[in-house]
Amino acid sequence: MEVEDFDYELPKELIAQDPLEDRAASRLMHVDRKTGEVSHHTFRDIKQFLKPGDCLVMNNSKVIPARLYGVREDTGAKIEILLLRRLSADTWETLVKPGKKCRQGARFDFGDGTLKGEVVEVQEDGNRQIRFEYEGVFEEILDKLGQMPLPPYITHQLKDKNRYQTVYAKYDGSAAAPTAGLHFTKELLQEIRDMGVKEAEVTLHVGLGTFRPVKVEEVEDHKMHSEFYMINQETADTINETRKNGGRIICVGTTSCRTLESAADEDGFIRPQSGWTDIFIYPGYRFKIMDGLITNFHLPKSTLLMLVSAFAGREHMLEAYRIAVNERYRFFSFGDAMIII
Repeated sequence: MEVEDFDYELPKELIAQDPLEDRAASRLMHVDRKTGEVSHHTFRDIKQFLKPGDCLVMNNSKVIPARLYGVREDTGAKIEILLLRRLSADTWETLVKPGKKCRQGARFDFGDGTLKGEVVEVQEDGNRQIRFEYEGVFEEILDKLGQMPLPPYITHQLKDKNRYQTVYAKYDGSAAAPTAGLHFTKELLQEIRDMGVKEAEVTLHVGLGTFRPVKVEEVEDHKMHSEFYMINQETADTINETRKNGGRIICVGTTSCRTLESAADEDGFIRPQSGWTDIFIYPGYRFKIMDGLITNFHLPKSTLLMLVSAFAGREHMLEAYRIAVNERYRFFSFGDAMIII
């Protein structure tokens, strides 16, 4: 299977640069998983596709302001660092730009000395491990100095950091938002609860894989980056009970999907657990637990487009995307949504 099989034409002006003022005002495309038939709605209409006894599974990971701008101590040259993964209390795996000359021992200054860092290891993949020095609480310093790590296709400055967080975000750790959840408001979630739809929260800290393009020609040759996930007892019980009672498991976003599909046994049973997953879902994958998916519109030739194609069929997805382009849907992180069910 070739990566080129997941390409499509997207006019640049359809890439959403700013979030809508009203989260739930986004457009919503419904794709029938079996037939590929498409219909058009607003996100508030999501309720008409849900039933009492269903369970929405949401990723409650919180995006940290992981992009830091500083200078090299030796040359004063500007440097940009993206925090990817915490390795210990003060050491992080990072992406450094420009990184070629940032060898072991290179030192950086952020916020006029408020935060300092030193490269302690250069990894095989080019990422740098940086140990930070500071006084006080790292998270508080990061909140003051860091910026939200918006994807490279978003060129506008984000005015409100909270707009790159879901309303149910709880646990710090992601380098990118689980964007399908950005459409939900607290009021809409309450209306869904009042319908008798259950909620279950998982945690998957979105990492480097979100920023890594697929560079191989054959899909099967691509290697996913590992990401940390957690599922607690309450979530496992809710999901297992839903399935036992005949309800549907509907994942909010590909991160929730990847978490459940990583954790479920062959019968779709979930146990409380935590660990690392590098699961790569593409056409031919047999889903063990997910019955429906709420998702955004993804980049051409991306692993996320491959995942939704595995769920609904590549031809159905590419046709839905063609329609979305013709209907001027907004694409990617701050764009419109799709429900496949």
